[in-house]
Amino acid sequence: MRVVAGEAKGRRLISPPAAVTRAATERIRESLFAIIEPVIGDSRVLDLFAGAGSLGIEALSRGAARATFVERDRTALAAIRANVAATGMGDRARVVAANVLAFLGGGTGGPFDLVFCDPPFSEVELLSATLAHEGLRASLAPDALVVARVLRKHRPTLPDGARIERDKPIGEETLLFLRYDAAR
Repeated sequence: MRVVAGEAKGRRLISPPAAVTRAATERIRESLFAIIEPVIGDSRVLDLFAGAGSLGIEALSRGAARATFVERDRTALAAIRANVAATGMGDRARVVAANVLAFLGGGTGGPFDLVFCDPPFSEVELLSATLAHEGLRASLAPDALVVARVLRKHRPTLPDGARIERDKPIGEETLLFLRYDAAR
């Protein structure tokens, strides 16, 4: 797996074993970043269920100001740290070893302009709980974009005040681009 574009283009990223994470393929990252390119510059990024950190690192490579990676698996955390170091982005990255819901409940260090939410496909309830978490909503900057990666057949329940701005099918997956209403 390599960084697709930006200052770290072509740098190789390590990935934990497939049993631990499900890395975003180059095709998915290319499609995703083609859509969000206009909002990346100087953005503050939150990468939830970060896995190897490929989404947050790709955002940093393309000009994001900073990224916070949240992951609980030790093997994946080691991969994120190695990937951040290999791309030279350690000064703009924060790696947090935590359960995502606990992290959201404890203050996130936001606000964030762009959030990636990519939990295991089989955990649709976890995705729904994350998207509905008051800590997520509280950590969003005005007009923030939340991108959720899901299997087409496993759509999450959206919380009140969240709306799908765009839906991008890619193979068996779908990228959901969400905006949250400012009023709660």
